Amino acid sequence: MSTLAHVFEAAGLATVALGSIGNHIQDTAPPRGLWCDFPLGRPLGKPNDADFQHRVLAHAFGLLRAPEPVVETFAESIHDDGTAVMSCELPPRHDPGLHPAVDEARGLLPAYERAVAKLGNRSGAGRVVTAEDIPAAVQSFVAVAEGTPWKQAGIPGIPARVAQDIRGYYETAALALAEHAPPAWAGARWFFASTEAGRAVMEARQAMADAGEAHPIWFYLAPGDM
Repeated sequence: MSTLAHVFEAAGLATVALGSIGNHIQDTAPPRGLWCDFPLGRPLGKPNDADFQHRVLAHAFGLLRAPEPVVETFAESIHDDGTAVMSCELPPRHDPGLHPAVDEARGLLPAYERAVAKLGNRSGAGRVVTAEDIPAAVQSFVAVAEGTPWKQAGIPGIPARVAQDIRGYYETAALALAEHAPPAWAGARWFFASTEAGRAVMEARQAMADAGEAHPIWFYLAPGDM
């Protein structure tokens, strides 16, 4: 983004880059930058808090008056202590003949659609796998967890990207079920710790690692600290 900022500035467009990692925004040296000590994925800090978000934007736009280059720090920080988990009740089993993770994924589709209708598809499924195809994608990871080599399991794309779509689908559906904005990364922790699909992805990840697959193939199925 800092490189793009320099390109835009060269074309006569003033820019301000917001960064959530202090040394990154310092090292990449945008023409004007604001370091916001917020969790990744929340560049304006607090969901549904318009006053807080406006303070961030006011500081950012204020940098347009500053001589470049300049990087400042937003005065307020938000920290994720790594313990918060969503409280979200999953739908009951519908088809006992399916693997629990697949049945679970199917059952979440109405909640996913409600969340998208209300909030838009900001980070849900669709980059590689559509919402309707998420259960089949989950089944492919179940197959890997049960011993099928990943190239033969029918994973519909690069494994890490498919896993991201599955997690996005679940976290988006959870917004409709929980009816509140969770703390940062609480949705990810809920997915991996409390859902059948999350467990299937983690078991597939371990199976791929045990099979000697290259580090990038399995490692990025989940955040590095999980």
